[in-house]
Amino acid sequence: MLDVVALGELLIDFASLSVDDSGYPTMKANPGGAPANFLAALNVYGKKTALLGKVGDDAFGRLLLGTLKNAGIETRGIVTDASVFTTLAFVTINQNGERSFSFARKPGADTCMCWEEIDQRLLDEARVFHFGTLSLTTEPVRTATQACVSYARRAGKLISCDPNLRKPLWESEQAAREQILWSLHQADVVKISDEELRFLWDCGPDEGAEKLLAECGVSLAMVTLGAAGCLLKTRNALFRSPCPNVHPVDTTGAGDIFGGSALARLLLLDKPIDGLTAEDLAYIGCFAVAAASLSTEHYGGIPSIPEKDAVLSAMRTLAAAPLS
Repeated sequence: MLDVVALGELLIDFASLSVDDSGYPTMKANPGGAPANFLAALNVYGKKTALLGKVGDDAFGRLLLGTLKNAGIETRGIVTDASVFTTLAFVTINQNGERSFSFARKPGADTCMCWEEIDQRLLDEARVFHFGTLSLTTEPVRTATQACVSYARRAGKLISCDPNLRKPLWESEQAAREQILWSLHQADVVKISDEELRFLWDCGPDEGAEKLLAECGVSLAMVTLGAAGCLLKTRNALFRSPCPNVHPVDTTGAGDIFGGSALARLLLLDKPIDGLTAEDLAYIGCFAVAAASLSTEHYGGIPSIPEKDAVLSAMRTLAAAPLS
């Protein structure tokens, strides 16, 4: 039995380590892709996961498969395709650790996943299906994603979504908005950033969380606020948390690690979402914000996920944090 199966991009993040006098960066290759980072966090915190996706039959594709196996993520749902290259993302980082992205994805392997290549047995085994909207930017992976969501909903799975807005990958902002809104209407649990709420509705986190619940039918809205922490809201409970003090060098994957950490705690509670109390949301949110914050002190996504003991130690600096 699997706890979570996700569909989406598995790629290489090239992170800038330094810049020469002409502005050209020296870059380090790290394993990445939002769904992969998300699942890796779940695995670190004790959950069983699998990824549905596609990589090229190339050196980077083989490296990524090895990384997922080492992380404990089931890889039998990943297709290797010799006709396309593994997707590459180039991440440049400013002095505050904030990122900008460029992509080699025209096409990248992740965009070429078809519904016929989906291992439906993995969907059947899982308690939760998770997806992000980068799988909705183009065909054929858009149709494959929509079909997976429909299949999982019919089977009564909990649906988790992370909009993960990357504007350069969309043909237009209108197309991005339409597909993201479609995704939000499918989901029970949403991890979203304050920047994405401004993009969708030009609103703050409180109004955005309420829109997710009232207009989109989401049961649990989790809003990340960067250095300001997070906000979690259901129809019956609300929780906010600041971040622990950290010294960030790279925020790549922090939102994904927040989402995976939060879902791991939600599954540990094993309660209906509408029955969650403010204390339950604290159990979820304090852990997730601490894990995500600690991850920014290291480069990359998957390599930066902190161990549970380090997260619990960081939580001691947060007011009202449960320490187990």
